[in-house]
Formats: sequence, structure tokens, C-alpha cells
Amino acid sequence: MPLVRLGGVDIEVDEDGFIQEPDKWTESVAEDLAKTEQAFPMNDDAWKLVKYLRKYFLDFGIAPPIRMLTKQNGLDLKYIYQLFPGGPAKGACKVAGLPKPTGCV
Repeated sequence: MPLVRLGGVDIEVDEDGFIQEPDKWTESVAEDLAKTEQAFPMNDDAWKLVKYLRKYFLDFGIAPPIRMLTKQNGLDLKYIYQLFPGGPAKGACKVAGLPKPTGCV
């Protein structure tokens, strides 16, 4: 897998750009990933969503279901697509440093 420089650190990514070393994730890494997803600059709601995704993943080992994501954050799905044009799975999960989701996030 290729190495890319994100947030000043060389990180292994898969063919879709998802980082393979989640322990190397930082907010600087997230900002560089957001640029690849047309989600930069990130506003407070985008950071809220990214931090929620990371915490949920660290607690449960998977990305949360989309209904939980919207309900727990008080963000409409259409708005999430405005923040992350690639959507909650491809865009937001990638920026949060999660592995590529296998189901519907």
C-alpha cells in the first residue's frame, strides 16, 4: 500500500485513500484528508461529526449506523453531504481516520 504525507507524517493508505494506521491520525491529518474530499476548511459541525465518528469507532470498533450518526449529532443527512460531499461513509469516515466502512454508515 502506498505511503502519503498527511499532516506532516508519512501514513499508509489503501487504494481509496483511507488511512491504514489509525493511531497516526491527528487533526492535521484530518485537515489534509478533508482537502482530498472537498471538505476543507472544516467548520465546527464537521469537527463535531469527525470527533463523534472517531470516538464511536474507538469505543465499538465499527462506524455508527447513519440514523445514529444524524440523531446523536443533531445534523440532517443533507447537511452532512454539504459538509462532506463524498457522504458520511466515504468522506466523513475517511477524514476521521476510520477504515473504509463495509456497510451503510
